[in-house]
Amino acid sequence: MDTIDEVHWLNAEERQAWLTLASMTTRLLPALDSQLRRDAGISHFEYTVMAALSEAPERTLRMSDLAVLAEGSLSRLSQVVSRLEKKHWVRRTPDPADGRYTLAILTDTGWDKVVATAPGHVSEVRRLVFDPLTKAQTGQLTTIGKRIVRAIDPDDRCLGEDT
Repeated sequence: MDTIDEVHWLNAEERQAWLTLASMTTRLLPALDSQLRRDAGISHFEYTVMAALSEAPERTLRMSDLAVLAEGSLSRLSQVVSRLEKKHWVRRTPDPADGRYTLAILTDTGWDKVVATAPGHVSEVRRLVFDPLTKAQTGQLTTIGKRIVRAIDPDDRCLGEDT
């Protein structure tokens, strides 16, 4: 651990960038969560889980893979999937290819919920994130975000190609 004399302190520009990033990350997910709860009666994490399943082949993923895509722990995912099962939006079944795994499957009712919820969510994402940016800034945001995520987790499987 660095001593106070060894710390490479942030300069004024870096400090401003850091405070802005911290403020944005602290506020964005709660704002999206608020819109989803108000308009669709679900949390942002629940929507993220269902949206990931909606994009998967046969609307099915192993719970462990779904946890990675949803950026949540397996225990948190299990609790959320239990709630989604009670609403008949998701069901779980043992993986026939390897019984050590459990599959999460988006039901037809869950698909309908995602389809009904997506327009409002996308509109809010567009309003909060993309409308304030130029096309060039959107590209920069992607590059910057990937670099930061890669610094946090060099093995991250969700980023796609390196930038």
